[in-house]
Amino acid sequence: MTETQHFSFFLLPEFTHIAFSCALEPLRIANLVADRALYRWSLISEDGKSATCSNGSVTLTGAGLEPTRHADRLFVISGVDVQSHSTAPVLNWLRRERAAGTPLGAICSGAYVLAKAGFLDGVETAVHWAWHDLFTEEFPEVRLVRNVFVAREKIISASGGTAAADLMLHLIGKAHGADLATEVADQMVYNAVREGSAAQRVSIQSRHGMRNEHLKRAIAIMEASIEAPESPSLIADELGISTRQLERLFARYLNSTPKHYFMEMRLNRAQNLLVQTEQSVTEIAMACGFQSTSHFSKVYRSHFGRSPMVQRAKIG
Repeated sequence: MTETQHFSFFLLPEFTHIAFSCALEPLRIANLVADRALYRWSLISEDGKSATCSNGSVTLTGAGLEPTRHADRLFVISGVDVQSHSTAPVLNWLRRERAAGTPLGAICSGAYVLAKAGFLDGVETAVHWAWHDLFTEEFPEVRLVRNVFVAREKIISASGGTAAADLMLHLIGKAHGADLATEVADQMVYNAVREGSAAQRVSIQSRHGMRNEHLKRAIAIMEASIEAPESPSLIADELGISTRQLERLFARYLNSTPKHYFMEMRLNRAQNLLVQTEQSVTEIAMACGFQSTSHFSKVYRSHFGRSPMVQRAKIG
């Protein structure tokens, strides 16, 4: 491919600066290394003037919600509080762009905006792991993956942070060859380039330096049964070991008990849903395996030092 590709980046308020930089800089460096304009880019915001990212710095933009004139790819980049920034004018503009045939992409929580517009049902999508609980509740038809990026769908996506660089290096390699992508990575001093299939989060075994298969399977069972929690004895039965053996594994590798670890997992999910959704406390309690709202509130307050309602008020 020899012609210049044009990427447009739509920056929502409070977008994540690291994700934006990791998306844009590989393109600039590719031009530098190749000594020709392989890529050009334009920056878009809702007001057509600027966008302020979550760290407070301001990026000037050169266009607003007008037609992109058939950019080769339009990426939506957002960050915190994406729900309030997914306004009707933004969604309607994206729908017009899609109808005009503009290929779309999402970086970090930008996938939320495209899901809100109705574009991601049935589409394999990478979004930052912190948003997975929200997506599970609000967009159950989206095929979430824990990969760092997805490049094989019509709407491509990167989970955020340095995953944006991984996606861009993949696109550079696909368009101009692996050698150029490697040179760009070298210029970035980026020697841990990941394939799209790489997982976003450090694995349990890497985090804790353990390789125990029973423990890994036990945690997987917990993650899959948050809405209807299984007891440690049932989990042990599924693994073919005794409850006492299961307890020893959690004590040895995680310095915890199965019951305590599972409760923390459920409460962390509840916190995500309180912060990221408008579901009622009762709905969140049920989604996290609590049959009683009062019991949920009591356990939540004991763990986090504030009630679910206060948690929500502090975020709002």
